[in-house]
Amino acid sequence: MDLKALVRSIPDFPKEGILFRDITPLIGNADGFEELVAQMAAPLQGRDIDLIVGPEARGFIFGSALANALHAGFVPARKPGKLPYETISCEYGLEYGTDELQIHLDAIRPGSHVAIVDDLLATGGTALACAKLVEKAGGIVDALVFAIELGDLPGRETLKDYAVHAVLQY
Repeated sequence: MDLKALVRSIPDFPKEGILFRDITPLIGNADGFEELVAQMAAPLQGRDIDLIVGPEARGFIFGSALANALHAGFVPARKPGKLPYETISCEYGLEYGTDELQIHLDAIRPGSHVAIVDDLLATGGTALACAKLVEKAGGIVDALVFAIELGDLPGRETLKDYAVHAVLQY
């Protein structure tokens, strides 16, 4: 199945000069979504993955699907103030300013094997923040898996200390 044919390209979104890769047609196609999840799960097969961490919001979509496929738990990485229990957090840089992700304090047990899953690898800042959260909690980052990688951006270099897998390359 040609998964790229199910990704819609939208020029000048969210601002002029950006070519946005819209995955909503892909995840709206049952066969396409199933195939994408299978391809995202492939590099994790045979590993003892205990947990999948997915950053909001699209990481929830792919992370939950992969957790189900791998019979692993799912940990949401959220923006501050969204989780009801005690949290640990990691601040990360943006083009202009900073952002922050949090997970529950007890979400990851020390020694847990974790895969981080998201829709898109661009600069790698969000994924690196997730990796730092996992490590802060005592977990082991086995891999980072993405539906799409934008190869002309420095995401892979940002994550050079980790195993990185992406299904679709642009």
